[in-house]
Amino acid sequence: MEDILKFQQKIVPELIGLLKKRYDILRTIYYNQPVGRRVLANNLGIGERIVRAEINFLRAQGFIEINAPGMTVTVEGEEIINKLKDFIRELRGLSEIEKFIKDNLELKDIIIVPGDCDKDKTVVNEIGRTAANYFKSIVKDNDIIALTGGSTVKAVIDNITEASNLKNVLVVPARGGMGRNVETQANTLSAKLANKIAGTYKLLHVPDNLSDEAVKTIIKEKDVKDIIKNIYNADILIYGIGRAYKMAKRRGMSEDKIGEIQLKGAVGEAFGYYFDKQGKIIYSTPSIGIKNERIGKIKTLIAVAGGSSKAEAMLAVERNNRNSILITDEGAARQIVKFIK
Repeated sequence: MEDILKFQQKIVPELIGLLKKRYDILRTIYYNQPVGRRVLANNLGIGERIVRAEINFLRAQGFIEINAPGMTVTVEGEEIINKLKDFIRELRGLSEIEKFIKDNLELKDIIIVPGDCDKDKTVVNEIGRTAANYFKSIVKDNDIIALTGGSTVKAVIDNITEASNLKNVLVVPARGGMGRNVETQANTLSAKLANKIAGTYKLLHVPDNLSDEAVKTIIKEKDVKDIIKNIYNADILIYGIGRAYKMAKRRGMSEDKIGEIQLKGAVGEAFGYYFDKQGKIIYSTPSIGIKNERIGKIKTLIAVAGGSSKAEAMLAVERNNRNSILITDEGAARQIVKFIK
């Protein structure tokens, strides 16, 4: 297929460009439906006149419907999106990039979706859907699943379809709560996932930024001890990756402390640990939950993150996680390749 694609790009490059454009329009409608023409044009960054012409074509083919609330994708349109996904991946050379990153970082696996979260917010949903499908392909009876919080992890949980065929599955938050947004906290996402897969859950009602003294006291409580044991025995860990400065601000760290970890070279953050460019931990927030020394003992790590601006952070976090499956987007992956080279 790769040779055929290269041949097509040389002979009829305008056909390939048109295919990409219509795929992007159809996918954007799907993730924002119902959506109006003006909002669609703004999301895609193209003129309304061009959007109008393509919408007329897609409607004539039966791929979308236009109603009072806005445009929606038909069943046939959704099938086209799914069937074109692998074709678009090959068209953009994502398989080659996957192999390069996987070999250089010695990851268990990597899956790259087309697009860049920084330029197109719907790509987060595509990362979520891809990670959700991967998760459902590996989860089994009696598994313990640990989750961190964050918007990308939320996208994963949102895209997991309900299932009742699993038995005795337990879902736990990997760490204490953080921030004011309850919807993206690990406790909330753990309960939501458990309900979707007919499992059970335990919550960790502990703030994510405690003093050492407070941690030592709380960790003696029986309920806390029990959930920590579950977290340490997790079979699957799903976690997000953030930029060090942004995550430090979100965790309420003082400006002096932020400046200190930046001087030490912090670029990436995951599960409360701050990493430099070489993947070395230079700081960790006092908290109750998963510890870095336990990460390597978890059978399957699923890291989800996207956006070219996060590439350096992702590279820092994933350098030493050889049992990790990284699910990201094209924008981040291309930047990671540049950093590696």
